[in-house]
Amino acid sequence: MHSFTVQQINEVLQGELVGNTTHSITGVEEIRNAKKTDLTFIGNRKYAKFWADSNASVAIINDTIDLEPGENRAFVKVKNADLAMAKLLEAFQPETPVFETEIHPTAVIHETATIGKGVQIGAHCYVGKNVTLGDGVILYHNVSVFDDSTIGPQTVAWSGTVIRERSQIGAQCIFHNNVSIGADGFGYRPADDGRGLVKIPHIGNVVIGNGVEIGANSCVDRAKFNSTIIGDGCKIDNLVQIAHNCIMGRSCIMAGHSGLAGSVTLGDGVVIGGSASIKDHTTIESGATVGAGSGVMNNVKAGQTVLGYPAADSRDMLKQWVALRRLVK
Repeated sequence: MHSFTVQQINEVLQGELVGNTTHSITGVEEIRNAKKTDLTFIGNRKYAKFWADSNASVAIINDTIDLEPGENRAFVKVKNADLAMAKLLEAFQPETPVFETEIHPTAVIHETATIGKGVQIGAHCYVGKNVTLGDGVILYHNVSVFDDSTIGPQTVAWSGTVIRERSQIGAQCIFHNNVSIGADGFGYRPADDGRGLVKIPHIGNVVIGNGVEIGANSCVDRAKFNSTIIGDGCKIDNLVQIAHNCIMGRSCIMAGHSGLAGSVTLGDGVVIGGSASIKDHTTIESGATVGAGSGVMNNVKAGQTVLGYPAADSRDMLKQWVALRRLVK
């Protein structure tokens, strides 16, 4: 169990220590559920009212919030409590599952595969022909990496992940349980005789940059030709669909249940809210935001925020919603 004094916590965060406590801190908890041995955080003024009744001994708090810690309690004041909490959670993070052997004897590894230094491969994994695993790659149990794929150093794939043939994966990526990389794109056309559908082959691949994280049960389909591309630093939530030939710039965020249809292009730093849907062949320029549940039918300009179904500029959409409420009254 991890245990820290408030002074040690402040050394990590380099904040301003206000007050003191004799309690050792062994955990992190939400302000209303915290115990005396827990640390909590106050990143918004609306949560300051809960401090008086909280049992927490220490809080990380924004330096703009005027509040006294009280007896045998302390604050670590920082510029941004959310970012400070993220940094501190690393210190409390439990150990990841341990590999008793670097490569489990039940793993099937093709003789042409190239395995880097310190690679760990769990039980019942499959590593195909001409696959390259960089130094420090971790494949947890039941991961499959198919032929001619490349995975960069320190990338981690959790159980159930499938990386299909010819995929190119960067360094320090994280794929959570049951991620699918490089499956066929969804493409069909009516047959000439009007009977049934003709499947369109997808002969491209997926290229994923460095530092990408993809949540559980999300899918990135390979391109019809050329590549589906996920840029450096993109963060993708659970249950997200990224279709064939999409291109995502750097540091984009996609929340759960959102989806990109085929050939969508995202600029850098685009944020897609939960359950939002983006029409095929649409371009969303850098810095734009798509609100949760929105349906994007047209291109979105750089820095613009759109809402609604069909999505429109957030200011216009909010005016429409206000007008509709007035009509109801």
